[in-house]
Amino acid sequence: MSDIAKLVINGQEYEFPVKVGTENEIAIDIKSLRAATNGVITIDSGFKNTGSCESKITFLDGEKGILRHRGYAIEDLTKKAGFLEVAYLVIFGELPTKEQFSKWEADIKRHSLLNEEMKNIIDGFPKKAHPMGMLSSLTSALTAFNPATVDINSEEQVYGAITTLMGKFPVIAAWAHSKNQGLPLNYANNSMGYIENIMQLMFRIPTEPYEMNPIAVKALDELLILHEDHEQNCSTSTVRIVGSSEAGLFASVSGGVSALWGRLHGGANQAVLEMLKDIQDDGGDVEKYINKAKDKNDPFRLMGFGHRVYKNFDPRARIIKNAADELFADLGTNDPVLEIAKHLEEVALSDPYFAEKKLYPNVDFYSGIIYRALGFPVEMFTVMCAIGRLPGWIAQWKEMRLNHEPIGRPRQLYTGEPLRAFKEFDER
Repeated sequence: MSDIAKLVINGQEYEFPVKVGTENEIAIDIKSLRAATNGVITIDSGFKNTGSCESKITFLDGEKGILRHRGYAIEDLTKKAGFLEVAYLVIFGELPTKEQFSKWEADIKRHSLLNEEMKNIIDGFPKKAHPMGMLSSLTSALTAFNPATVDINSEEQVYGAITTLMGKFPVIAAWAHSKNQGLPLNYANNSMGYIENIMQLMFRIPTEPYEMNPIAVKALDELLILHEDHEQNCSTSTVRIVGSSEAGLFASVSGGVSALWGRLHGGANQAVLEMLKDIQDDGGDVEKYINKAKDKNDPFRLMGFGHRVYKNFDPRARIIKNAADELFADLGTNDPVLEIAKHLEEVALSDPYFAEKKLYPNVDFYSGIIYRALGFPVEMFTVMCAIGRLPGWIAQWKEMRLNHEPIGRPRQLYTGEPLRAFKEFDER
C-alpha cells in the first residue's frame, strides 16, 4: 500500500502522508492541508471520519464487534478482573501487580472523604435537581478544595489527582442521589471494596441494616467495567478538548459529565426505561411496538437496539446479558417493566427483520434494566454510567496532556451573509 494520499483541487495535486495503526487502521494525516492549499479545509459533521488524536488506550472495531483496552479483550477483562484492576490498566497502561493494586486501592480509599463544606453546595440545589447536573457541578467544585495546579510531568502529582478523583467521585454521585431522594448523606466505608462501597453509599439507610447481595455486586462490577472507556466518543472527546486548554483534571471531567448527560449518549439507558414505561402505560403490547418499529412511516424507534459504532453486535451487550439473566433469576423480580423488557428482547432477537437490520440489543438496553433491578431511579442511570466511564476520562486526559497535544480548535465553513454595508436605524 502506498504511504502517500493524493488530493487534487482545481487541477493542483497535493500529497499527504498515510499512517497505519497497530491494528492496520489507516489514517490520512491532513494537518498540513490548510497551509499547503492556502486555506482549504475538510468538512466532517460530527467528526465521524476524523481522527482527533493517536491513542494507545482503546481499540474498537465496530464492524467486527471488537473492544479491547490496552490490547486486552473486554471479554477477558470482565471475566478475570475487577473494576479497579481494569481502571489501573486503562489509566497506567498495564495490569497492576498485587503490590501495585494494594497501594492503588488503599490510596483511593484514603481520598474517599469529602470536605464537609461540600454539603453547603449540596444544600444549595433544589431537591428535584437532576443528579447529573449536581454531579457535574460538584466535580468542578473539587477544584476549589484542591486548588493547586497539577504538574503533568510530576508522576506523584498526577497520581495524587487521579486517586483523589477516583476516591471522591462515587461519594459525590451518591450524595447527588441522596439529595434527589431526600435521604441522609452517607460516607464511604473503607473496609469495603470499591463496588460494595458504591452500593452502600447509594442504598444504606442509617436506621436499618444493609445486606450486600454478591450477585448484585458482581453485576454492577461487570457493568461498570464495560463502560470504562469507549474510544473517542462525545464525552471522551469533550474531556480531551477541555483538557487541551491545560484545564485541570477535575474541570475536564466535569465537562465530560455534562456531555454524557445527553439523551443520545449516556442518557440512552434512561431513554430505554422511559420507552418501556410508555409501552407498559399503553397496555404492554410488545408486538404492537415491534410492528411500529418496523414501519418506516412510523416515527417510533426502539431505544437500546443497534449502535452508532457497532454495525454487527455490541460485544458489551453479550457480556452483560448473562449478568442480567443471573441477577433476575436471583432477585426473582416481578417488575412488569422488566417483564416487558425481557419480552421485547425475545421477540426482537427472533424476528428476521431485526436480524437483517442488525438491530440487536445494545449495552444501554441491558444496563437500564439492570440499574432498575438494582433499585436505582431512572435519573441515576447516567450517573452510574459516569462512574464507570471515569477511568477512561482520566486516562484520555492524562494521555493527551503527556503527549503535549495542541489546543483543540476545529475549523468551519462559513455559509452566512457576505460583507454588507451597515444600515442606520432609519434604513432598517
